[in-house]
Amino acid sequence: MGFQQIAGQDRAKALLQNALASKKIAHAYLFAGPVGSGRREMANVFAQALFCEKGGNDACGECLECRKVLHGNHPDLHLVVPDGATVKIEQIRALQRELSYRSVGSGYKVYIIEGAETMTVQAANSLLKFLEEPPSPVVAILLAPSAQAVLPTILSRSQLIAFVPGDREALETALVAEGKPPLLTRAAVNLASGLNASRKLVDENWFADIRNVVIQLGKENPSRFTASLLQAQQQVFKTDLSEHVETLLQLLALWYRDMIYAMTDRHNQMVFPDQGEWISKQAWSRSIQSWVTVMESALTAARRIKAHVAPQLALEQFLVNVREG
Repeated sequence: MGFQQIAGQDRAKALLQNALASKKIAHAYLFAGPVGSGRREMANVFAQALFCEKGGNDACGECLECRKVLHGNHPDLHLVVPDGATVKIEQIRALQRELSYRSVGSGYKVYIIEGAETMTVQAANSLLKFLEEPPSPVVAILLAPSAQAVLPTILSRSQLIAFVPGDREALETALVAEGKPPLLTRAAVNLASGLNASRKLVDENWFADIRNVVIQLGKENPSRFTASLLQAQQQVFKTDLSEHVETLLQLLALWYRDMIYAMTDRHNQMVFPDQGEWISKQAWSRSIQSWVTVMESALTAARRIKAHVAPQLALEQFLVNVREG
């Protein structure tokens, strides 16, 4: 796997590949961005490129060093993940002991810390001393949701590589190239964060069923309110789909966003392009602001479920709100 196999994040790729090409490798990097933005995948590829026997600006994926990283058994690549809720000082001390030994090969030692923002104060201070006087050639890759999530002293000693939320078009292209169904892929990349999360959602057996229910509810509720309530009962709450009402509501919000896209001539951005003709006819029955209100109502209902409101109550109240305008 090389940099080009990661969808999107072109700026992050360019910064890392330029460093590899010029052989100006920093001793510490902070990969900052939301979960699902490809931070971990990029860290693995960067580590692979650092170890790669060909020594270019990307991993060849074929040499022995690359294969060791790919299979998770490279002796000079170390991964630290939170022990429970935090990364603890004992983990950092164990890492420092490990890195004090000579590398198995003649090149870098690399360590990746997932959840760097969860480090306890003691762990962060211990790591800070290590960053100030890194044994050469050791490269640290810290993963965190944002630059502000780590101590300023750690940030100041690391090169920041910013990751943006996933490029939906790039994610969609990548998944369709893998053979994923285009309509389900379009919905997934608008719901999930990142390539892996989107792929997982598309592969869920229930996801296609949820999408179909959303289309039926979206069409029924404006004119046949009682039928839509009955449909929710029979197709959702009397089936296994009752476990996924939050996703259903999030998709309903995207259904109503498509109404706005139809009114503003952005048909190419629709999440439900196969329903474009029906949506285009229905969209003008309300104002844009009214559709925005309906979208907000759907997302509020989804948040209520997270706050432990009964899913059936949350969905039915939402359908009432849509009906009443």
